[in-house]
Amino acid sequence: MSWSAVLPAAGAGRVADVWRDRLSLLLESTGEGIFGIDLAGCCVFVNRSAAQQLGWPAEQVLGRNMHELIHHTHPDGAHYPEEACPIFNAFRQGLPCRVDGEVLWRADGSAFPAEYSSYPILDDGQVCGAVVTFVDISERKQAEELLRRTNDALETRVAERTAELSAALAQLRELANHLESVRETERKRIAREVHDELGSLLVALKMDVDWLGKRLAPLADRPELQCKCHGMGRLIDTAVDNVGRIITDLRPSILDHQGLWAALEWQAQEFIEAAELRSDLQLHVAAGVAPPEGGVAIAVFRIFQEILSNIARHAQATHVHIRITVDDPPEPVLYLDVRDDGIGAPPQALADARSYGVLGMRERAAHFGGRLVIDSAPGQGTRVRLVMPLGTEVSP
Repeated sequence: MSWSAVLPAAGAGRVADVWRDRLSLLLESTGEGIFGIDLAGCCVFVNRSAAQQLGWPAEQVLGRNMHELIHHTHPDGAHYPEEACPIFNAFRQGLPCRVDGEVLWRADGSAFPAEYSSYPILDDGQVCGAVVTFVDISERKQAEELLRRTNDALETRVAERTAELSAALAQLRELANHLESVRETERKRIAREVHDELGSLLVALKMDVDWLGKRLAPLADRPELQCKCHGMGRLIDTAVDNVGRIITDLRPSILDHQGLWAALEWQAQEFIEAAELRSDLQLHVAAGVAPPEGGVAIAVFRIFQEILSNIARHAQATHVHIRITVDDPPEPVLYLDVRDDGIGAPPQALADARSYGVLGMRERAAHFGGRLVIDSAPGQGTRVRLVMPLGTEVSP
């Protein structure tokens, strides 16, 4: 179709004069729909692609109000007022536009998603209309919708897997806590049996050796028997001390009899005396805060033991600072801060999945709503901070 067939007859207006025959071939060969409108919004030219996409013969488009013809309704069926049309604003307000979220309507009443742009036409500096280009983006929208559905399905699957993993992690934590509780219960039982059974036997044996020593004292001609009794007595004393140490390692009686505050202070003093380090120990518990019992107490005490054990085994420190603070009720929180001036450790070592001691401390704290933070760097020492809420008690 030539442009002479679709352009209005001579005298139809100055807008038609703007277009030159040398543009006809270019406009007809492009795949984009292109049409021009005058200041009344009526079509003054239309290319073949535009006519085909809209389903109108070109002759029936010319002279028609293009908003009423192809842009009259929103995608949801609501009326699209002409004064809100971005296409017309190009010549009414001098506002060029590019829009890809609307639809254009075909001759058969169907709509298609379109990307269109509208730019004013100038003649001697005066706006005399607008040129509009558009393209059917149905395939793009379908691809976008498919991508959106795929992303939604993927996000749903990821959410499901995340929930499954979170549930599995929660179950593993519950299992780990149960195993720790069983171990603590078994430690307590063994410590009690060792104390009751082996301790009683050693005391009885000590008394028998003392009795035997007294009976051998008059026998001046058998000094080797007295020496043997004294040696046996010393061995029994050593055994009693070792049994007491084993019992304490299994389950410190001070934790059960005097509570967590006394147990933490006792453990700190034991560590300071054994490690022979310069130390600074501060313990402050707000008035009215009773020491927790059960699982929380065990968790805090074992974490504290592990921290001090790591310092003794790895830190090569000369000074350690220990600060234990418990704030006021009604929801007290324990703050445990231990710092040393040792060799420190790189962050990747602390984050290693095989750092079972660090992992165990963090898991113990997390199970009771606590948080363990370790700051360390080579040559800069290590700082371990434990924050443990004490308002909720969970027994082992």
